[in-house]
Amino acid sequence: MNIRAIAHDTNVVSINVGGRIFQTTKQTLTLAGTDSLLSKLATESTRFVDRDPGLFSVLLYILRTGNLPARSSSFDVRDLIEESRYYGIEPFLIDSLSNPSQFESFDLRKSRILQLNGRDSPSTIAPTSNGGGLHVAHGSKITSFDWSLRRKSTVLTNFSAVDSLLEISQGVLAAGATDFPGLQIIDLQNGGSVRTTLNWENVASSTVQAVGSSSEFLFTSFESSRRNSNSIMVYDLSTLSPLLELDRCEVYGAGGDSAIPSTKLRWIQSCNLLMVSGSHASPSGVSGHVRFWDVRSRNMVCEIKERQDCFADVTVSENLSAVFKVGVCSGEVFYTDLRSLGGGKDHQWVCLGEEKKRSLNERKGVGCKIESYGNHVFCSKGSGIELWSEVITGLVGNARRDVLEERVFRKNSFAADSGENKITGLGFGGSRMFVTRKDQQSIEVWQSPSRGVSM
Repeated sequence: MNIRAIAHDTNVVSINVGGRIFQTTKQTLTLAGTDSLLSKLATESTRFVDRDPGLFSVLLYILRTGNLPARSSSFDVRDLIEESRYYGIEPFLIDSLSNPSQFESFDLRKSRILQLNGRDSPSTIAPTSNGGGLHVAHGSKITSFDWSLRRKSTVLTNFSAVDSLLEISQGVLAAGATDFPGLQIIDLQNGGSVRTTLNWENVASSTVQAVGSSSEFLFTSFESSRRNSNSIMVYDLSTLSPLLELDRCEVYGAGGDSAIPSTKLRWIQSCNLLMVSGSHASPSGVSGHVRFWDVRSRNMVCEIKERQDCFADVTVSENLSAVFKVGVCSGEVFYTDLRSLGGGKDHQWVCLGEEKKRSLNERKGVGCKIESYGNHVFCSKGSGIELWSEVITGLVGNARRDVLEERVFRKNSFAADSGENKITGLGFGGSRMFVTRKDQQSIEVWQSPSRGVSM
């Protein structure tokens, strides 16, 4: 029986890589694209490649599954990058390394330190849209790291310091500051030139307090130079044309609460709502708001007014269907259920920490940051991080949690090494967590050692 004929009939392809025989199918090889070496090998009669077979086995696994194999942790990422470029499948390697499914919250380890040029510490960070890469604002500069974190580039901005930063498309950033007018759209591929500057209509010298986006819209929170009015402008994400205005507030006299600008904007895709939040400290305490806007109808669906133990920071998790905050007085983590929004009832925060030890006379939560990623919530506490995850009880298999019930969350703590500075920022992208610290001119990269490659 002719073995070559069987291979042809069954669509099986044998490839000799560095003396080791691999078998796969023509369909698998053609997934690499018509211009790739692997696709060409599918049609050739002689299939010998004088390359490293171990690296090839990793790349073939990625092509088959879209994920990194466990054995990839024994390889250096630089070797995998070089091989993926040789075979013409670097995009597949990028996708596998930046795949959120590779993110394992309970197995995170500090894998690398990204050093910045200059003396300025990071003021804000923005993960790249394709996952794995990062943009860092430090002083008047923005430094961008590619997905491999091996290549970086730095551009100089017009700001003395960048306070808001967001990648709105590949190589294009939206950047703003609280002491400089306008939201600048910066083109990194053109040396950091400013494509255009977006302003609050009819309000001169308005400064940027926050930026956010959805798949359709770009959101920008503006405040007037006199700090007596603020608003959220909605732009078309593709054309950057202004579409509408939300949450306009003006203050006359001593009514301070109404003049609080929103300093955090988060789009909730599952609800088609924009969450906006802002707080203000005064001699009488800290007060703030969390509002939920239906952008298309321009209606505010719900408002949570914060006075007692107002949030130091707040975030939303679509996977957990909840809003989370860290109290500025207690330093404890709280949640309220997204499913109860718009019901006309007062929204109660449920404390996940030690309720009995709460103190409203202290400021334990000042400077704490809280963010959600996947099915988990991360809250910085000093130099450490609390990881909160839900324990499913009574709704096994029902991921949508259609019925309101008492919810149980479990806390794990990590990253609190003695001598380390206070955490000032948390960011997430692909399989990585990024951490910034006070007075440090660098960014920590955290990954799961069992799911990554040597950096």
